[in-house]
Amino acid sequence: MSYEFERKQRIAVLGGGPGGYEAALSGAQLGAEVTLVERVGVGGSAVLTDVVPSKSLIATAEASNSIKEAADLGVQFYLRGESGKPVRPDVAINLAAVNKRLLGLAHQQSEDMRANLLRAGVRLVQGEGRLDGTSGVIVSTAPGGSGTDFDRIDADTIVVSVGASPRVLASAAPDGERILTWTQLYDLQSVPEHLIVVGSGVTGAEFASAYRALGAEVTLISSRDQVLPGEDADAARVIENVFTRNGMTVLSTSRADSVVRTASGVTATLSDGREVEGSHCLMAVGSIPNTAGIGLEEAGVQLSESGHIRVNRVARTSMPNIYAAGDCTTFLPLASVASMQGRTAVFHAMGDIVSPPERRNITSNIFTQPEIATVGWSQKQIEEGIAQGDIYKLPLASNPRAKMMGIKDGFVKLFARTGSGTVIGGVIVAPKASELIFPLALAVEHRLTVDQVAEAFSVYPSLTGSISDAARAMHIVL
Repeated sequence: MSYEFERKQRIAVLGGGPGGYEAALSGAQLGAEVTLVERVGVGGSAVLTDVVPSKSLIATAEASNSIKEAADLGVQFYLRGESGKPVRPDVAINLAAVNKRLLGLAHQQSEDMRANLLRAGVRLVQGEGRLDGTSGVIVSTAPGGSGTDFDRIDADTIVVSVGASPRVLASAAPDGERILTWTQLYDLQSVPEHLIVVGSGVTGAEFASAYRALGAEVTLISSRDQVLPGEDADAARVIENVFTRNGMTVLSTSRADSVVRTASGVTATLSDGREVEGSHCLMAVGSIPNTAGIGLEEAGVQLSESGHIRVNRVARTSMPNIYAAGDCTTFLPLASVASMQGRTAVFHAMGDIVSPPERRNITSNIFTQPEIATVGWSQKQIEEGIAQGDIYKLPLASNPRAKMMGIKDGFVKLFARTGSGTVIGGVIVAPKASELIFPLALAVEHRLTVDQVAEAFSVYPSLTGSISDAARAMHIVL
């Protein structure tokens, strides 16, 4: 009598960022033999040089702002001077200590994720990986990805999650000292005297907001007529007003043709001939996927013109056994989305139940001060007729908790389907909007009506009360 044993499914994951990490964990959970290849460390750039350190820096900036604004609430800080009279102290930022802390947090998060993978039984290989057709991955384990030390990993399923890197312009080449990408900011030992930020998208706006709060003079160069051009227009207007009120210089409809280093700092030359001088410059002009030279095209994987991997709703590429997740794909470049894609890819590959993510149900947040959180359909889409809905906007300043906290800027905006009152989207501009958006995300995901949202009890007083008030104002009369 002969017995045939079913071999475990072999999964190779290329890249250990949020997408690759979740794909590896999911595969191990479902009993697959999983190998994860990562170049710099588990967590990838999202954990080591992007999301974790940048949001940690922003948390420090928020703390600094809270101290500065405490006087508005009646809290005053004084030291005793030589004469015995009180002297108001300055808020000082030790950026070297801040950067040391946030890089330590990033390293600890990476180690925690590494431990989780090892505990789940995932094999970890450090090195430069590339696809070897559709049946495996070749890894160069020599330093820098060169040499003759190679390891081939056979795989039934491959998940590519190699992320993206800052876009670099030849006319403003980063030197890591004065002209910087966002991955190089954490080497600074002191707050820049005058930081020029080129690019007013999410990354540029977040760092401009943070460094202004930390005490730097900031000039934000925007090629559009408003900061955050892809976001809700009302939200972008609030943020730009806050920026300028806090002393930031915003140069709208301006394009930087070049940035060069000078003897004492940097000079940015605009397309109209104007020059802006500063001590440092952050180039935040987008990112490019890390898909070049890793064997994708040779394996038959289709790429977009920008080099992103084309994927469908279950993160599958043009090749049936190859999936992709994260910023290297044509889907949304969010860490939360990358994680969902990684899980979805493995669940689909292994025949488990799959619930493909709906693009319009995805929640996103911009970590400026105040934050901008969005979910669902946008006001622009409603106004263009792509979605049918009613719009209601409630200023946050009318909320009693906001008054107590000294919050003057922000709003809650709801979008509800015309006729049925089903919540189809929303925007929140507020401190910690990332925490406040979740009730609206649940409403959009589960197709709740504004009346159902209004029936839920919110604490009084609370900022979430504004969500209840907005929903109540949109009551559908039967």
